[in-house]
Amino acid sequence: MYRSLRILPRLNANPPPAGGHLPSVATSAFLKPTRDVSLRTSGLRWVDSADTDSAHDAVVGRETRKMNMYQAVRDALSIALSKDDTAVVFGEDVAFGGVFRCTMGLAEEFGRERVFNTPLTEQGIAGFGIGLASMGHTAIAEIQFADYIFPAFDQIVNEAAKYRYRSGGSFNAGKLTIRCPSMAVGHGALYHSQSPEGFFMGAAGVKIVIPRSPIQAKGLLLSSIRDPNPVIFMEPKVLYRSSVEQVPIDDFEIPLSKAEVLTRGNDLTVVSWGTPVYHCETALKMLSHPPQSIAEHVPASLRSAKIELIDLRTILPWDVETVVESVKRTGRLVVVHEAGRTGGVGAEIGAEIQKQCFLKLNAPVKLVTGWDTPVPMAYEKFYVPDPIRILDAMMETLTY
Repeated sequence: MYRSLRILPRLNANPPPAGGHLPSVATSAFLKPTRDVSLRTSGLRWVDSADTDSAHDAVVGRETRKMNMYQAVRDALSIALSKDDTAVVFGEDVAFGGVFRCTMGLAEEFGRERVFNTPLTEQGIAGFGIGLASMGHTAIAEIQFADYIFPAFDQIVNEAAKYRYRSGGSFNAGKLTIRCPSMAVGHGALYHSQSPEGFFMGAAGVKIVIPRSPIQAKGLLLSSIRDPNPVIFMEPKVLYRSSVEQVPIDDFEIPLSKAEVLTRGNDLTVVSWGTPVYHCETALKMLSHPPQSIAEHVPASLRSAKIELIDLRTILPWDVETVVESVKRTGRLVVVHEAGRTGGVGAEIGAEIQKQCFLKLNAPVKLVTGWDTPVPMAYEKFYVPDPIRILDAMMETLTY
C-alpha cells in the first residue's frame, strides 16, 4: 500500500492560497488600495476644489484613510452634519451607533438634538423626514433594514415622491435621504436579506442609489444628501466590513445617474450593482482562467472573450445612455441582481435595451437573479446569483 502511494504523481506541489485563486471582495481589483489610485477615482468631484484646478492640483496635499464601507458612510454623515446646520440624522438606534455602527459617535459629536433615536415605526420615520425636508431641513433617515421599508412605502411613494408635483413646485421633500442596509448577508433570510429596489421603480420623483465600495458609498451618499430630490440609499450590508479601501478624507461627491464601466470589452456587456458586482468579477476570471475543476466545461474559444462590466450605481433613474452605447458595440447583455426576477430591475433594463438595441442584438437579453421565492435561511447561498450561474449565463449568451 505504501509503495503505491509513493509512486502517485504530485498533482500540485504548491497548495492553493487560503482564499483560493479567484478574486473575492477582499482582493477585488475594483477596490482602491493606495492613496494615488483612490484620489484619482473616476468621476470623483472635490467639493472644495475650483473648477479651474488641474487634475494634479486638485489632489495635491489631500490624504486618504483606510476604511470599510460602514466607516465611509459614517464619514459622509459627519461631513454632512458639520457643513449643514440644518442636517439631522434619525432612526432606530442611530444614537447608539446603529446595528451596523454607521452612526458611531455622531450623537456625541453633534448632539442628541441632531442625531437621535425614533420609535419603531418606519412609516413614522419616513413621514417625519418628509415634514422636516418640506420645512427646509436636511433629513437623513435610517430604516434599520431595507426589509422594513414596506410600512413606509405609502409615505415614500405617495408623499415624498409626489410632493413637488402635487404642489406645482411650491413645496418638495427633496432634502430627504433614506438610508437602509440591503441585500443578502449570508444568514438574513426572509426578513433581513431582501433587495427591495425593484418595488420603487415606478415611483417617479424618487431616486434609488446602491454603492459597491467605501469610496463609492461616501461620494454617492454625499451626492444623495445634497440632491434636490428624495433619495433611497441602499447599502449592501455584507460589504459593510468586507469591502476595504483607501478613502479620501476630504469632502467629495460622485454623480448620481451615471454608471461606471469597470472593465472594457466588445463581446458582451454585463450590468450589475452592489454585492453582485464582485460575483461578476469572479465569473469573468473563471471565464478567462477557469479552475481545473470546471475547465472542461468552459470552451477554449470563449476564454479570450472581452467582457464589458458596468456598475449601474444609480438604479432610478438609471444611466440608459451608457448601457445602450455598450450593448450596441457588444450585441449582448447579461443583467445580474440579487432581487427576484419577476418585476425586478433587470426586466426594466432588458425591455429598454430591446427597444433601443433590437437590430444590434446577437442574443436575447439574459437575466441572472434571485429566485421568485422568499429569501431562504439555510439555503441563502443558493438564492443569490453566484459566479457559476453568472459564468453559465455569459457562456450561453456568447454562444447563442
